[in-house]
Amino acid sequence: MRRRILGLVRKEFAQILRDPPLMIILIWAFTAAVYTSGRGRATETTNVATAVYDLSRSPASREFLSHLQPPYFKTVAYLEHEADLERWLNDGKAAIVVIVPPEFQREIDGGGPARVQVLTDGALAMQATVSVAYIAAISSRYSASVLESRAGGHGASIALPLDERVRVRFNPNMSSEWFASLLELLNMCTMVSLLLTSASLVREKEHGTVERLLVSPARPFEIFVAKITPTIFLVAALSLVSFAVVLVPAFRLPIRGSLALFSAVTALYVFAMTSMGIAIAVVARNMAQAIMLMILILQPMVFLSGAWNPPEAMSPWLRGLSVISPLRYYIDFAFGVVLKGNGVSIVAWDIAGIAALGTVLFSFSLWWFTRRLGAG
Repeated sequence: MRRRILGLVRKEFAQILRDPPLMIILIWAFTAAVYTSGRGRATETTNVATAVYDLSRSPASREFLSHLQPPYFKTVAYLEHEADLERWLNDGKAAIVVIVPPEFQREIDGGGPARVQVLTDGALAMQATVSVAYIAAISSRYSASVLESRAGGHGASIALPLDERVRVRFNPNMSSEWFASLLELLNMCTMVSLLLTSASLVREKEHGTVERLLVSPARPFEIFVAKITPTIFLVAALSLVSFAVVLVPAFRLPIRGSLALFSAVTALYVFAMTSMGIAIAVVARNMAQAIMLMILILQPMVFLSGAWNPPEAMSPWLRGLSVISPLRYYIDFAFGVVLKGNGVSIVAWDIAGIAALGTVLFSFSLWWFTRRLGAG
């Protein structure tokens, strides 16, 4: 049995290594795809093209506008006429326009509540929303500084109604690059695991060589194990390569936990995904059908994983359904180990969930493989 499995595993490795397009896809998935996702999916808004229309031209307005600095804002023009406001927004030269009214200095000096106006390009909905939030935060800090200066000027001290001091754990700079790049690596582990195993078996079916395997001395269990073993090894190894050449050098992603633990559980997760890939390949008649089935499975699995919205924000029945998504447990595990430095005792529930779902998927896929292909 051992010799038969080793022989089949060598055959599977040889098929993968002799397929240049597939090797290019594997290298791209764990390097370029992870890098572009980290760079291109950032949720922070930076270098917003900002035009300023300062009607006050006072020390107070200059002080307020001085806070609109890189990397969040990039002042591209100081407008002189009101007619220029709409033109700069319509031409796309500016994403926002900050208007300071003439009475700004008088209001700051105690003549009433000071106001500024911000015009945004609503076509850029996300950028506009985030930019306005940034300016609101700047206004809040500026207001606090004005209150403190007034109190100091009168020789008294005042207590601000709220002393906000935010401390962010594990990602103090709130860098979305860490989240996006690591999440893309986990998605690539999922997609490649499904793709490699399903493509291998579908190709055997299309070329008619699967019948030769079924009439060989190898048992269905041995064929099944040989199909998933190369994928488990390659994905686990390439995930470490991604850490070494992309995540750490490009994004300065800290590795606070054990990479050995991450690799071991990644292998367990890939085992579950490859079992699912075999089931897909058994049903599909060709590669096009296999890809369509993968999309049908991957989309709900990603949405239920908690990657983009936490399970607590889901409706109760969707939150209950998310427990059957292996990706949910894998994401919780990976972020806990890599960014938080969690040990086995803390992520034991996630490991147990992956192992349980992997066992179910392996058992079902093996039964389905034996039944549909007439082996055994």
